[in-house]
Amino acid sequence: VQLVESGGGLVQAGGSLRLSCVASGSSFSINTMAWYRQGPGKQREAVAYITSGDTTNYADSVKGRFTISRDNAKNTVYLQMNSLKPEDTAVYYCNTRALAWNWGQGTQVTVSS
Repeated sequence: VQLVESGGGLVQAGGSLRLSCVASGSSFSINTMAWYRQGPGKQREAVAYITSGDTTNYADSVKGRFTISRDNAKNTVYLQMNSLKPEDTAVYYCNTRALAWNWGQGTQVTVSS
C-alpha cells in the first residue's frame, strides 16, 4: 500500500490547515487509520486515530483542536487542524494504527509565532 500525504504548509499561530492522506489498495476501510508527526529533533508520535467504525482518539496535546475523519470511498483520511501552535510544527504522516504499511513522504507543517 502506498500512502500520499498532502495539505501541509506555513501558517501563523492560530491558523488552520487540513491534511489529507490517500492510500492505495483495497484494505483501507477495515483499518484503524492514524496520523503521526515528527517534530525537529523529536521522535515520531501518534496524534490521532480513527477506527473503521469512526471512533476517534486524540493525543492530549491536540485534543479539542484537531479532528480526524475518513472517507472510505476515497481511501482518504483527513486531519483538520485548528488553533495551530508553534509546537505543532512537524512532518505529518499517516499510517494504520498498527503501522502495517510503508511510510509515505509526509507533509511539512510549519507554524510561525
